Amino acid sequence: MCLFASLLLHKQYKGFEDAKAVIESLKNKGVSAIGAAGFCWGAKVVVELAHINAGVLLHPSFVTVDDIKEVKAPLAVLGAEFDHLSPPALVKQFEEVLATKPEFDGFVKIFPGVAHGWTVRYKAEDEAEVKAAVEAHNDALEWFAKHVK
Repeated sequence: MCLFASLLLHKQYKGFEDAKAVIESLKNKGVSAIGAAGFCWGAKVVVELAHINAGVLLHPSFVTVDDIKEVKAPLAVLGAEFDHLSPPALVKQFEEVLATKPEFDGFVKIFPGVAHGWTVRYKAEDEAEVKAAVEAHNDALEWFAKHVK
């Protein structure tokens, strides 16, 4: 499915509203530690969420430097070397902004040799892509283990 068609079917504001409802429900049930991972445009949803303990953005799209400036929780950004939606230069700007926020951790990593979407749309026969996807998933899990308690 092309990006345009996908965005028509899965609107970001709907993802944000759905996520807010899930978080509210979890909090009403006594859950106090919540993390959120956003893949592609889901990254925009994560940076807009308040009241989470940590977030991970994987091959983010539609996230701006101003979005990162507003983040108020530990945030990891996992980018791709070949990404037209969040090129490495933009991801490095995210890193610079996170470095100005001593009140919480920030982590940025750019995975070499992979393209946007590699964490979910990798070729199973490509060992390097599989390795990068597994590494990114492990980085995300480690981030949550550290910050969502």
